[in-house]
Amino acid sequence: MSRGQFITLEGGEGAGKSTQVRILAERLKAAGIEAVATREPGGSPGAEAIRALLVTGDPDRWSAVSETLLMYAARRDHIERTVRPALERGAWVISDRFADSSRAYQGAGGGVSPDFLEAMETHVLEHTRPDLTLILDLPVEQGLARAGQRGGAEARFEAKGTAFHERLRDAFLAIAEAEVGRCVVIDATATPETVSDAIWAAVQARLPFGQGS
Repeated sequence: MSRGQFITLEGGEGAGKSTQVRILAERLKAAGIEAVATREPGGSPGAEAIRALLVTGDPDRWSAVSETLLMYAARRDHIERTVRPALERGAWVISDRFADSSRAYQGAGGGVSPDFLEAMETHVLEHTRPDLTLILDLPVEQGLARAGQRGGAEARFEAKGTAFHERLRDAFLAIAEAEVGRCVVIDATATPETVSDAIWAAVQARLPFGQGS
């Protein structure tokens, strides 16, 4: 059986990634492909426990380096327990965030050095890398307004301020520009239906569609 495909959705707060992960997984399943929808931080029992430490509480609860270490501890468990087993059995994995979020949030946003993040990727990710990354882009103010409507306790990153989130947006777009073979930027200001159609078109164009089941 061939290895499955690994798709990640990235972007700032309120971009609609969770909704689009669910829609894409449903479309893949309708096409006869086993699809596993997951998220970061989280996606496995151990990683979900760490998630609670990361997304709740005061914005300054952790230093950027401590935050990075927690993120990568969660990411390693997610990879070991969820991502790799699914890919190895031929399933397609669709993750709401992955390592690009650390480059943006802890790197561009928090000031963690690129060398440190690269070392973490090398040792934690090893060969588990996305085949396709869809970056959902929209203006910061619009994204934060959407995110604010969700409510709930998981608002630690949303509370970090507009300048922080502008750095995130710039970082995601820079990643897309630097890795055009892997990344596609999707206009997230459109309706959810239009966004999902753009995502579906990108998946069909970029991946060996229908061969992952």
